[in-house]
Amino acid sequence: MAEHNVECNFSNLGTPNEVRMRVVNKFSEEEKGSGKNDLASRYTYYVETLNNGDRIYLRRPAFLHNGFDFCVCVENISFSTSGRKRNAPKHQDILNDLIAKKNTEPTLYSTLYTYIKKNYQCQEITDAQLLSLNFTSGRFSAEMIIKVLKWLFIEQDIRYWNYSGRDMLFSNIPTTGIK
Repeated sequence: MAEHNVECNFSNLGTPNEVRMRVVNKFSEEEKGSGKNDLASRYTYYVETLNNGDRIYLRRPAFLHNGFDFCVCVENISFSTSGRKRNAPKHQDILNDLIAKKNTEPTLYSTLYTYIKKNYQCQEITDAQLLSLNFTSGRFSAEMIIKVLKWLFIEQDIRYWNYSGRDMLFSNIPTTGIK
């Protein structure tokens, strides 16, 4: 089967279900494969572009090959702290970075947390807002974190459709005391 590369843009506006269904409906357009391994259909969806030109993309099928599951990846970055390159963030990679930002720059983190919460609530955040957050702590830019979190939230809404979805990840993000 051929590798399919798709450029697309998904709004984060609406309810979590509306956002989730936009993505699921796009995935439902995929051509089926004719078997395992090289016979499987494979898709890469380029969904975000960072200010530095690197892209966030979704890979399907994901490692576990479960239904509509996908893997969130970022070009030209390694989330691994060991020698092996890994361009797909684990939740803990993002959480560790947020903890470092909160502990080192709590005032700036408070603003970032506001954007994280808006992202969680399916609101759009502008690039200008994100680019104004210049942390000296952590490994990742605020822009990359917010755009990756958008897709991790959506992935959780799809994977844990009948459970708590995005709430699982959001409940682990360090708060600032903001209600």
